[in-house]
Amino acid sequence: MTVAIFGAAGQLGRDLVPRMAALDEDVIALTRTDGDFTQPLSIRTFLATQRPRWVINCAAYNFVDRAETEPEAAFAVNAVAVQVLAEACRAMGTKLVHFSTDYVFGRDESRQTPYREDDPPGPVNVYGQSKWRGEQAVLAASVGHLVIRTCGLYGVWGSGGKGRNFVETMLRLAAAGQPLRVVNDQRCSPSYTVDVAETTVELLRRDAEGVFHVTNTGDCTWYEFAVEIFRQAGLEPELTPITSRDYGATARRPAYSVLSTQKLTSIGLPSPRPWPKALAAYLKERGMKSTLT
Repeated sequence: MTVAIFGAAGQLGRDLVPRMAALDEDVIALTRTDGDFTQPLSIRTFLATQRPRWVINCAAYNFVDRAETEPEAAFAVNAVAVQVLAEACRAMGTKLVHFSTDYVFGRDESRQTPYREDDPPGPVNVYGQSKWRGEQAVLAASVGHLVIRTCGLYGVWGSGGKGRNFVETMLRLAAAGQPLRVVNDQRCSPSYTVDVAETTVELLRRDAEGVFHVTNTGDCTWYEFAVEIFRQAGLEPELTPITSRDYGATARRPAYSVLSTQKLTSIGLPSPRPWPKALAAYLKERGMKSTLT
């Protein structure tokens, strides 16, 4: 039996592919060249030919600010193509695992408790809206499909077309001696791709369906995350907390988008480790990788 992974060259896909060996499945690792989500009919043709047991979608349009000025591109990849994928999987009796985001939430500006899977979404930007539309398409296609929401991903393989993740950006700018201004009024749960990948494998082992939240536990602002990055890395750059308004990003971000992982524990799975411990593991892996490249 086989599992096809779209977006296999991205930071989450690169950590997920080798861990699928735990399920004794043959993996078809698909990059944008193999499965172009801007040409969704080609995806349907590929699936009809290969007929995998599972399909995992790590591919996405994830340029949050750019989506505000090119919404058609965001919806084409995150919603339209996902609907084609979900319906093709339903027609073949294939299970689809689709990754989504904490950015489907954020409209409730008074929120101070983690979002559960059954809380009503309320995205505040085009990217979040497109991802929410994709979720709806997956869940409407089949009750057996699985949607995994995660948050603030970082892994040693970078961040797809964006080239870097937040941790790498902070370390690069600090090494260059640049003063840093980091937003301190957006609270989330930054998540290590290794932990998300390993939990995904366990969800598949249990044939989970519906919506699950998978993030490292605990929460912080991006400024607090940066402080911990530099503490663990032994760096002392000039670091200043600022507001979202001061930063002036094109797209509005949620002030609070922490996701509850209690549903994982309800089916006997542990929540991923606290985010500071995950960060330490990332920095260790990053150091090991640098000695090999």
